[in-house]
Amino acid sequence: MNEYSFAEESCLYRGKIPKLKDFPKQNHDSDQEGHDFPDLEFVYADADSLSNEIAELYSYTEQSEFQLNVRAFEDYMELLKLKPCWRLLSDTEKQDVIIMLLDQMDALDKNIRLRSARCFLYLLQGCWAECQSDIEQHHFTKENVILLYKYGVFTSFMELFFAEADICPVAVQRKVSVNINDSTELRVILSVLYIFVEIIRTISDEEPKEIVAVREEFLVEIGNPIEDELLSVKLFGMVTRFCGGTAPHYPIKKVLLLIWKLLLFSLGGTNDLRRMKAVKRQEMGLPKFDEDTLDIVKTMRSSSPPASGADGIETQNQKRTNRQLRRSLIKQSSLDESLSLDDEGVPMDEDDYDDQPNSGGGSGLCNNSGAAPTINTGSDAIVVSSDSNNFNSEANNGENDDQAADTTNNDENKSESSGENVEDCSSESGSSGTEEPEDNSNSTEEELNRLPHQFIRTNSFSPSKTLPWIPKIRQKDFDAFLDQVRMKFVGYTLLDDRDTLIGLPQPIHEGIRILKRYIYVSVSDVQIEREEKITRYPLSQKETDVHANPTEILYQAMLPNMQQNIIALLKVLLAAAPTSKTKTDSINIMADVLPEEMPMTVLQSMKLGTDVNRHKEIIVKAVSAILFLLLKHFKLNHIYQFEFLSQYLVFANCIPLILKFFNQNISAYVSAKNVIPILDFPSCVIGDQPELTSESLEIGDSQQCCWRNVFSCINLLRVLNKVTKWKHSRIMMLVVFKSAPILRRTLKVRHALMQLYILKLLKMQTKYLGRLWRKANMKIISAIYQKVRHRLNDDWAYGNDIDARPWDFQAEECALRAAVDEFNNRRYFAPNDDSEISALDLNISSVLAKEIVLAEDFKKHYEVWIQQEVFDNNINWNDLLNFGYL
Repeated sequence: MNEYSFAEESCLYRGKIPKLKDFPKQNHDSDQEGHDFPDLEFVYADADSLSNEIAELYSYTEQSEFQLNVRAFEDYMELLKLKPCWRLLSDTEKQDVIIMLLDQMDALDKNIRLRSARCFLYLLQGCWAECQSDIEQHHFTKENVILLYKYGVFTSFMELFFAEADICPVAVQRKVSVNINDSTELRVILSVLYIFVEIIRTISDEEPKEIVAVREEFLVEIGNPIEDELLSVKLFGMVTRFCGGTAPHYPIKKVLLLIWKLLLFSLGGTNDLRRMKAVKRQEMGLPKFDEDTLDIVKTMRSSSPPASGADGIETQNQKRTNRQLRRSLIKQSSLDESLSLDDEGVPMDEDDYDDQPNSGGGSGLCNNSGAAPTINTGSDAIVVSSDSNNFNSEANNGENDDQAADTTNNDENKSESSGENVEDCSSESGSSGTEEPEDNSNSTEEELNRLPHQFIRTNSFSPSKTLPWIPKIRQKDFDAFLDQVRMKFVGYTLLDDRDTLIGLPQPIHEGIRILKRYIYVSVSDVQIEREEKITRYPLSQKETDVHANPTEILYQAMLPNMQQNIIALLKVLLAAAPTSKTKTDSINIMADVLPEEMPMTVLQSMKLGTDVNRHKEIIVKAVSAILFLLLKHFKLNHIYQFEFLSQYLVFANCIPLILKFFNQNISAYVSAKNVIPILDFPSCVIGDQPELTSESLEIGDSQQCCWRNVFSCINLLRVLNKVTKWKHSRIMMLVVFKSAPILRRTLKVRHALMQLYILKLLKMQTKYLGRLWRKANMKIISAIYQKVRHRLNDDWAYGNDIDARPWDFQAEECALRAAVDEFNNRRYFAPNDDSEISALDLNISSVLAKEIVLAEDFKKHYEVWIQQEVFDNNINWNDLLNFGYL
């Protein structure tokens, strides 16, 4: 009992959140530095492997219930006088067993219904007692899922679920601590539904046609309401009731996992979103845009994390010592290592930069760490040459080692890369740079003619030769630039005129030509423009093309309770976050993990502690995926649906909540080992089971990182990006909550996709952080330049607006909220007869012919009304007749 005391066990049993440090064997060294953290071998996808997703459905506390399922099946088969082996039964016998079990699902006796449900659950688990391997178990699981679905088992469980979900025993509500035994029926039903959804969801198009037809039929069925309510909306209501305290026994992990997989299956995953976006752009007449974030990030390498203060001083002193021995141009160590190669084309480590002569800033930055990044301009494209050996090779061919030794560290070389501005990269210390050779200046025109061909994307895309993204500019930003230059050079603006350039100098003509080439019109821009026309001209511009797709149906069903659902999800996320502290008024998300009896040994405490941490990680994974899927699909369906959800997330303090989640040792979190492989399903029931000891807990655990934790972090970063993008007031919230140091520490996780979204969040707030922050974090500025898409005319690298406050942009937020409310009222709450905008009837015959129903109260006081409104009022009938109404 050296590591855990009974007091700690008691706290754990009461539902308090255990900390990762309480279980030494489960985690890496929490003091591990980001420099030693290796590149993560993680591939982002819509979900983990099927075996892992099924295993995460069950907690380790439920391990004993697997035997209850097989025992219920064997007892029922013995009652029918059949062999307790499903594989040995004939098709007719299987059909008879399924029909009789379905009849018992409608029994009044609760125990009979539960026994029948356990028999079905055992079949859906692949009849694991008859299997010898995991592959065999998976095969029979899929086979039984398709068989049971054809006989209507899924529909029967849906009806049973809707009945059981509304039942909350009074004894459960009065209990101080709810445990796993209070949700037995619901856990069995939810497990059955989840296995159906997850197995059928993973059926591919390459399988036989009859199996693919089952998937399509199932997809239609889960989209149809039961008792005028969608299954997903019913599950969202369960989460709200759970957080409200009216149903504390709900197995919240299973509910959230089922919501996630229903949304993923019914709405679509990453590939479906890409396809639907392409179709929508084609319908709107927009040009095709093939860039995909996940595909391009696969060509990137992760960046080395920014050094701490002590490391920076040590590195600086080492560089000063090296300069005394070798006075040559030394390239600034960039945050990104992927763009520097040695003589054999092998990527160099960060320390190798000091051994290579600098031939110009491959990252597009000045040699001085305090200078802002500079991008050289080409007429058609932004291309950066990043090979350290070939960079500016023409300018250096004639130089020998003696010439390099005479060059000081403050000298500058011109690169041949093109970007936004043509300017020299001068040192802030005031030292002058070297002049560019004349033969290089003469090749500018030839270089500009070659630029368009470098933007043709092929499968052999090389990140070492070009920037990874095609630059963009919004139409509104282009219009603002055009108005600005017209006012400066001409003195007036032209409304809705983007072609007239009379009076503007020739360089402005060239700049406008480049900006026009990279104008990007999104689906959201078209939808906003259409909404503005409908609001301005309600009679002539009517919305008639509302498609009843799954996203539209879901939004319409969630709309009345959207706020409650979002608040409930964020409450669960807060309770499951590792940085959250247990409070007396917080919700108990451990109801479906904690056993009825308190653990009595150290080994049991370690097992329960691992299960609790694993349970929290799975909940965070499900909630982050749900929020991200809702945002993605609502934005594609209609921008104002996305904005409506985003506003509720902001109002519910989603931004500080996500920042609080990342305010931890994120390297330790993504590499946490809160898993016991020998207790995962089906390993815990197939084959001989080893004795559970402290050593056997780590058998089979060889993964470098925890897939679900990295997945959760990326999803939360993407949610934060979507909520704050182009919203100045929300970006200011990032500044107010001091997100920059939190995000900077998160860069220690070496994964390209995760770092990309961190750099995006840092980029949008750099001009509010000030020049001193940029000077102290030039490695981050360099990485932003290299990895994040360039927005032409964006002043992120040199703008200074450190005095801005969140309330300075409230007008923008209020205007957006008014537009969203107008959209919801018009599309979902307005009367169908359009009485508010119908024409006024001025025909006296039709007006007098209408039947008017008078209220009983008016009839009682009719004489009083006549006296006050008619006899006591002096009416000039001649004036009334002069208007021609009669």
